[in-house]
Amino acid sequence: MVARTLYDKLWDDHVVRTESDGTALLYIDRHLVHEVTSPQAYEGLRLAGRKPWRVASIVATADHNTPTTDWDQGIRDPISRTQVETLDANIRATGAKAYFPFRDARQGIVHVIGPEQGATLPGMTVVCGDSHTSTHGAFAALAFGIGTSEVEHVLATQCLLMKKSRSLLIRADHASPPA
Repeated sequence: MVARTLYDKLWDDHVVRTESDGTALLYIDRHLVHEVTSPQAYEGLRLAGRKPWRVASIVATADHNTPTTDWDQGIRDPISRTQVETLDANIRATGAKAYFPFRDARQGIVHVIGPEQGATLPGMTVVCGDSHTSTHGAFAALAFGIGTSEVEHVLATQCLLMKKSRSLLIRADHASPPA
């Protein structure tokens, strides 16, 4: 008998449909959003006449382009400031479960505020347009970093099309020797 891993259990609990080639449509519980990968995704939705399908899944924060000190100076770089202002406008226009804008006491690194604010919970699928999203696996969540086009797809459908990763089971049958 092959043991089912936590990955297998979470995957199976979130599969909406599996294609003949093994590609699965995976339901996403939590979508973390920040100012770098979301502007193009929201613009794509607007151009297609669509809105986010489930705003209650979205937790957003200004993250990558905000200063860590001297908040009173604002965001000096014009491109960074535009990205943060665009996130503000997108969240105002479409909504979110929670939004932590620049200068909010709870604002910060998206992968820190998710767990801090109770948005990342065991058993969830979590995505964000950032490669560090997999760190949410520490909370018994199935978490993936996704690209901008996938950010748009999850905003529009609450699902992600992907193939299941292979897993490796390591079993220790004996106690390790003393060091």
